[in-house]
Amino acid sequence: MDEQQKHPETPRPFDSAHRPSGAAGTPGGPGGPGNGTPPTPKRHRGRVIAAIVAVVVIAGIVLIRWHPWGGTSGATAGAGASGASGAHAGRGGRGGRGGNAANVPQPVHVATATQGEMPVVLTALGTVTPLANVTVRTQLSGILQTVAFQEGQMVKKGDMLAQIDPRPYQISLANAEGTLAKDQALLQTARLDLKRYQTLLAQDSIASQQVDTQASLVKQYEGMVKSDQANVDTFKLDLVYARITAPVSGRVGLRQVDPGNYVTSGDTNGIVVITQLQPISVLFTTSEDNLPAITKQMRTGTKMSVTAYDRSNTTSLEAGYLETVDNQIDTTTGTVKLRAMFQNPNNLLFPNQFVNTRLLVNAIKDAVIVPTSAVLNGSMGQFVYVVKPDSTVTVRQVKVGPVDGERTSIKSGLQVGERVVIDGSDRLREGAKITIPAASGAAAASGAAHASGAAAASGARRHRHASQASAE
Repeated sequence: MDEQQKHPETPRPFDSAHRPSGAAGTPGGPGGPGNGTPPTPKRHRGRVIAAIVAVVVIAGIVLIRWHPWGGTSGATAGAGASGASGAHAGRGGRGGRGGNAANVPQPVHVATATQGEMPVVLTALGTVTPLANVTVRTQLSGILQTVAFQEGQMVKKGDMLAQIDPRPYQISLANAEGTLAKDQALLQTARLDLKRYQTLLAQDSIASQQVDTQASLVKQYEGMVKSDQANVDTFKLDLVYARITAPVSGRVGLRQVDPGNYVTSGDTNGIVVITQLQPISVLFTTSEDNLPAITKQMRTGTKMSVTAYDRSNTTSLEAGYLETVDNQIDTTTGTVKLRAMFQNPNNLLFPNQFVNTRLLVNAIKDAVIVPTSAVLNGSMGQFVYVVKPDSTVTVRQVKVGPVDGERTSIKSGLQVGERVVIDGSDRLREGAKITIPAASGAAAASGAAHASGAAAASGARRHRHASQASAE
């Protein structure tokens, strides 16, 4: 008894395979779960695994549906009807962009061909050339006493510029005047003697040889007096040259010599350079092909207008007229020189300045005119895109006439009233569809409203899906 109490019998392991279904400890039996006994570990692990699988599946569905790539990958995975429809829409969008890109209307700007007067203008690069460019030099040798001008000053013809020391020439003038007075006195005495000798010869009281000798002496003194008078005039002229004046009207440049220097007539730089600015001329060239039209206008006495523009060819400087054409053509370039005259009241034209000249030769009336940007160049020549009534374009080859800046005349290939593309032509081809924002604002607004409505609907759908996902 004591040993049995000390060593109780070890319970035998439960063998479910050999236990009857209604026995205690089996499911449904007295010891089953329905009778308050705890569940077995195997069933507990099955429930945990099922819960984990469900969570993973739900998370996968959410990620597939709402991730940025959910519109395509979710569609291919077939995760729900809405995902499939979104995938179908995405595939359709890609196909639409790839297959119908050529049929998408291109936005362009157009202009209407008008009828008007087109001037025939010849453009060329010219050089401003003064009519007079004088280097003022002294004609005497002496000390430069004063300079009476300021650099850059506008002077008139005859204005005093500088003064050379006149005293040596004044002394020479006084000496010449003294010699002249002496010789004039001798001439007067010789003439009186000749008169007396002639009276005695008439009385036959003197030989005729003496009278002839006296007459020759009178001639000699007369020559001396003339020479003396010439010397006097020379020294008077030297005094005039000692006072240096402006030979022409114009603008003086930088002073080449300072007062106090000894100047001579052989100085290379002179004293100053005077350039005439008003009027002033522009020399430019044109092709010999344009010479007949120019000479035709000149023969009729027409003064063709010439406008001078700055180097950028945007700002008009002065307006003048064509003065003359050179007398020969340059054989090396095939061009001829022309001279245009400008009054230049504001001195906007400066000597040796490069300008762009525009010579108006003639004017064509009732010409078809389009913007210059409408005319394009291609392998077939010059052409334009003409807008058809069905909002498509067609390529039209044209023959271009005179060009005046932003306007171009069309000789043939285009009619007045037809519309041509002036901007956006690089995306066009024959038969391409176009939209004209400036002319069809209503259609553009309708298209914009349609696009914004589609975008709003798509945004609303995404908003609903996001709300559903957050709720889950």
